[in-house]
Amino acid sequence: MAQVALDPSYRRVSVEEFLEMDFGGAKAELEDGLIYMMAGGSEEHARIAANILIFLGPALRGSGCRPYGSDFATRTDERTVRLPDVSVYCNNPSAPENARKKLLGDPHVVFEVLSPSTSSYDQKVKLLEYRALAGVQAIVLVDTGSERVRIVRRVAGDDWADTWLPTGADVPLPALGITLPHAEIFARD
Repeated sequence: MAQVALDPSYRRVSVEEFLEMDFGGAKAELEDGLIYMMAGGSEEHARIAANILIFLGPALRGSGCRPYGSDFATRTDERTVRLPDVSVYCNNPSAPENARKKLLGDPHVVFEVLSPSTSSYDQKVKLLEYRALAGVQAIVLVDTGSERVRIVRRVAGDDWADTWLPTGADVPLPALGITLPHAEIFARD
């Protein structure tokens, strides 16, 4: 892809153009105006992301916050759009006036389920992008191999606490007023 980026005839895509594109059911992210197609995830990856959504939905009902899956985009820069595995938006995101919107501003909490092929990228590049968003209060990185969770949360202004929780530990999410049980994240039934 680096060659494409350096080719003067290649026109970078705007976020607005990207959001109007139809990828025929496939998923893509936009990074600095370049489109990157995303490979499908494993059963394990899909199960963990679904487990998080299944727990968060009822836990957040009535709170003014709502979880969304990887079909909903998050803009992280002028020409960058990510598809977090799970993102939580607050301030009544599902109000009727937002029904057709493809972006809702900054999520409150972002979850990325780490895959062996994307773990390093997610923990370096995407983590920095999410931390730069003023509205993000916590980023939760879920390691499928070790069944451990890394939580990066805003403690004040631009100060962040970054902690790998012990194996089996529940995930406190003070920004949402809930705790996500370890057993719910990794449930296999």
